[in-house]
Amino acid sequence: MRVADVRTETVGPDDWRSWRDVRLRSLQHDPEAFGSTHEHEAAFTEQTWRSRLDGTGGPSVLAYAGDEPVGIGAGWLHEPGRLMVVAMWTEPDRRGQGIGRRVLDHVVGWAHDRGLSVDLWVADGNPDARRLYERYGFRPDGGTAPIREGADATMSHLVLPG
Repeated sequence: MRVADVRTETVGPDDWRSWRDVRLRSLQHDPEAFGSTHEHEAAFTEQTWRSRLDGTGGPSVLAYAGDEPVGIGAGWLHEPGRLMVVAMWTEPDRRGQGIGRRVLDHVVGWAHDRGLSVDLWVADGNPDARRLYERYGFRPDGGTAPIREGADATMSHLVLPG
């Protein structure tokens, strides 16, 4: 598969099943990469999934190879003028093919179209994701935190200059 064969789409409430399925796979496959857990999100109701995709908090993006969703990412308007990239993940057998960059292009483009600054947190135990973000232009600002309450794993804050 070539990255040209991948398309990204902003999804909405009616796409909740596809988003949920990929998101839950991401939390199962890479539990130390996220601030949430599979157990927590597997308990979400349909209404919770739909509300997360209503667009009011930022874009939710699915990457498709043909009709198969192979990656996700989203943006969250976490403070005035700032969009945080969240929920980035690519199916393991599709990694290294430019899918993450395509999702970032979509989310960051959405933010820049609205004049927003972009930042994110990356798990310190995920060097491949950090490499993707730094190649994209994100830079560490020195911020660190536990990945989630009670976890030993940590994460670092990165900002996209400009």
